[in-house]
Amino acid sequence: MSRIGKLPIEVPKDVEINCEGSEVTVKGKFGTLQTTIPEIIEITHNENILNVILKDNTKNFKSLHGLYRTLINNMVIGVSKQFELTLVLKGVGYRAAVDQTEITLNLGYSHPVKIEIPKPITIEVVQNTTINLKSCDKELLGLFASKIRSWRRPEPYKGKGILYKNEQIIRKVGKSGKSGKSGKTGKK
Repeated sequence: MSRIGKLPIEVPKDVEINCEGSEVTVKGKFGTLQTTIPEIIEITHNENILNVILKDNTKNFKSLHGLYRTLINNMVIGVSKQFELTLVLKGVGYRAAVDQTEITLNLGYSHPVKIEIPKPITIEVVQNTTINLKSCDKELLGLFASKIRSWRRPEPYKGKGILYKNEQIIRKVGKSGKSGKSGKTGKK
């Protein structure tokens, strides 16, 4: 059995879980999330504790046990607290601005980059260089953050680009050019 799959999921009081067959719906103050689970996984719900049980104990299904327990746990956390990601723009002239349905990025290209914002994600731009993303869906939030980041990945020489908050870029030393010494003294 999976060690993660055996762990119970604590359900807050303001979260409602509905399990009908292979459909799991989680509803909370920040939204509603839905997923489909395989038939070999069963969910039991007692008061405020949810257990994910594996019916078939073969090797191929053991990994699914932990996976679906984690997915359901992320759904519960998302609708009760929301997930948050922060992106930082580093570079001269790099800026971000948010309209109602799209984010506009100035990243050193000859044109501004406009990206449409998916429905459950909310964006806040702080001081034109910090982008705060919030959503109840962890998977969608990560995909959207990577889509924004793909427009200007951090480069190792100057450290410019779109970085996650607290991300460390391993810097490389650039070309040193002529140092004045070629290694030969010129004397024989």
